Amino acid sequence: MSTHTLNPAKPSDQATSDAALASAARRRRFLRRLPFNTVLLVLFLVLAVYPLFWLLTSSFKTQYEFLNSPFYAMPEHFDFTNYREAFVTGHLWTYIHNSILAVFPALALMLVLGIPAGFALEVMVFKGRGAFLVIFLIGIMVPGQMILLPLFTIYYKLQLTDSLWPLIITYTATGLPLTVFMMATYFRAVPRELFEAATVDGASIFRSFWSVGVPVVRNAIFTVGLVQFFFFWNDLLIALTFSNSNDLQTLQVGLLNFTGQYGAVDYGPTFAAICVSVFGTLIIYLILNQRIMRGLTAGSVKG
Repeated sequence: MSTHTLNPAKPSDQATSDAALASAARRRRFLRRLPFNTVLLVLFLVLAVYPLFWLLTSSFKTQYEFLNSPFYAMPEHFDFTNYREAFVTGHLWTYIHNSILAVFPALALMLVLGIPAGFALEVMVFKGRGAFLVIFLIGIMVPGQMILLPLFTIYYKLQLTDSLWPLIITYTATGLPLTVFMMATYFRAVPRELFEAATVDGASIFRSFWSVGVPVVRNAIFTVGLVQFFFFWNDLLIALTFSNSNDLQTLQVGLLNFTGQYGAVDYGPTFAAICVSVFGTLIIYLILNQRIMRGLTAGSVKG
């Protein structure tokens, strides 16, 4: 009578079996949740894409279609009459031109002043550094509505109200505190060994800033500039306060001029102008999305 003994399972075989079972369990959970995930995705697409689709199709409707057709109805004809009216009769290009002249110089000044300030407050060591940082934090907390009347009085006395300088100066000043705080946060994530090595090699503080600090945080600089660009470009309150004539109005203020006499609105050109504003900034964001994400996460971890 022969006796047979069973060979024990090898540890490697047991681990493979456990991994296969775990993988199968994950697949089953995924399949169970697939309908729920699909519904969420479709709901998200409807909420995010349909308003943009409706805005775009509405820009091709005639005034008669706006007044007599359901809001969800498609336009009968797709032509660019409304866009031509927005640019020619509504002076849309003048408003875009003014926005460019006001936003980009303010953006450049803000970055030129804010990046070195963030570097100095975080990397350099000097007496009163903490107090300066607190001052910039206080600047973030001050509501913009509180400073508009004093600023308007100052600009009027300096005879700057007939130009775009009030917008440039105000945008720079209001964007500077947040820029300095964010740049200080990004410089905090840069390893100090880099600056120490540059100092050992004989680099001055200015050389360390330009050759070490700026290249390391360039994605962060790009992100801060783009975020502030969206704030400035979409601003209405400041531009409405300091734009005294139609020739100086920015895009967001100019959209208000599409309201006619007694509050009547020519909806076609108005929607066309809104599309130019919305889709212009949306295209910029979609093109630069990856760099924005890299910049936003650059200061989230140390080293």
